[in-house]
Amino acid sequence: MQDIELSAGYDAGYVDNDELELEEETLFKEIRLVADKGQSPVRIDKFLVDHVANTSRNKIQQAADAGSIVVNGKVVKSNYKVKPLDEIVITYNTPAYDNSIVPEDIPLDVVYEDDVLMVVNKPAGLVVHPGCGNSHGTLINAVAWHLRNNPDFDPNDPQVGLVHRIDKNTSGLLVVAKTAAAKAHLGMQFFKKSTQRTYNAVVWGNLKENEGTVVGNITRNPRNRLQMCVSPDDAIGKYAVTHYRVLERLSYVSLVECNLETGRTHQIRVHMKHIGHVLFNDDVYGGDEILKGTNFSKYSQFVRNCFKLCPRQALHAKTLGFIHPVTGKMMHFDSELPEDFLSMVDAWRRYSSASAGYLND
Repeated sequence: MQDIELSAGYDAGYVDNDELELEEETLFKEIRLVADKGQSPVRIDKFLVDHVANTSRNKIQQAADAGSIVVNGKVVKSNYKVKPLDEIVITYNTPAYDNSIVPEDIPLDVVYEDDVLMVVNKPAGLVVHPGCGNSHGTLINAVAWHLRNNPDFDPNDPQVGLVHRIDKNTSGLLVVAKTAAAKAHLGMQFFKKSTQRTYNAVVWGNLKENEGTVVGNITRNPRNRLQMCVSPDDAIGKYAVTHYRVLERLSYVSLVECNLETGRTHQIRVHMKHIGHVLFNDDVYGGDEILKGTNFSKYSQFVRNCFKLCPRQALHAKTLGFIHPVTGKMMHFDSELPEDFLSMVDAWRRYSSASAGYLND
């Protein structure tokens, strides 16, 4: 096993949330308060500790860091001074379910496996981990079944298991650690942003540049708690960087490759929307509407057929690279585009080719 140097702030149970689905993993507890007319100026973290039962300053700070404290409709930081008649909303992520993991015989596409780790190709529609509304039937339940005869693997031990996560409706590659040492080593690579991860996505519109980088802190959308957004304030939210490259321009959509420097909730979906190119058929961020194209009924029917071909956001975790925790060798994995994604892309290719031929006649 290679020696690793733990960085300050690193948690051995760290899990990188590449594109984690909010509604699958959390239950929201929302508390609303109105400051008294005679309220004297006081930091909002102190105010909330004094006025909200069963909380702590640490929990309040975490909520502030996540952009989950809103005053008079605007996200505020923990040092905001409460004023008379301020309308305050704080949202907690509170697990309220039994999330114990039991082995379940669920098909599992294992791309690679050895004594300390495995790489799996998750299909769209499969939740990665038990959560609110998904107490079973998840990827980690399938992993628990696959490793049921391994006495050293406990699926309920946070020191082993998933090293990173992706959305229910995102397909693609994930690495699972069988040992605590492997998870610590792999987790550190994600923490230090030294892994190599690319996604393929179809987005609405024709990007101006062939490649580019989106930098923007990601926080919860104060107007829609199922969405994340890019914060206008650099002090709010989590730092996030996405590099993109156009692979194909297909009339009114583009096939792009996204390279993650960081792994934040909904990162690609949020960053692409931020630059005006929502993911195709992303029903959380408005991509399930016809955002580009013509007013012809035939075009409308064509797009709706594409929605049926790929009935989820068009996002696939295509490649994954990391240093093996035992051998020290660089490992790189590539996955084929799943059938639903490829069928939709091929339909756009045919449409684009036909449109180009029509214009050239």
